[in-house]
Amino acid sequence: MSGNFDKDDDYQVEPPRIRQLRLLVNGLTLTLIIGFIVIVVAVLLRLNQVPSPVAMPEAVILPSGESARAVTLSGSWVALVTVNAAGEERIRVFDRTSGAALAETEILGPDSLPNAN
Repeated sequence: MSGNFDKDDDYQVEPPRIRQLRLLVNGLTLTLIIGFIVIVVAVLLRLNQVPSPVAMPEAVILPSGESARAVTLSGSWVALVTVNAAGEERIRVFDRTSGAALAETEILGPDSLPNAN
């Protein structure tokens, strides 16, 4: 055995099931790599998009002495939570395109709620 090495002795015919398994593993590996690349490209394209500007009215006119605390946007309206010098809060709803006032609701504080005893 020392020195007499025959290359044909080490070569074995690959069984058909092993060949199928090897091809399946290679195919799945390729699919995984391609899928990962597609996801990375999709995320990068999505992150590089410039967001479209939000359509807002040119101006919203609040009563004197009131200031805006919060803004909520909807498809057709804008809601502003306002507060006056006395600390009273209101929700004012305006049309999103024209800025016209649509509704107003006073926000009651905890002192003005009925006692639930």
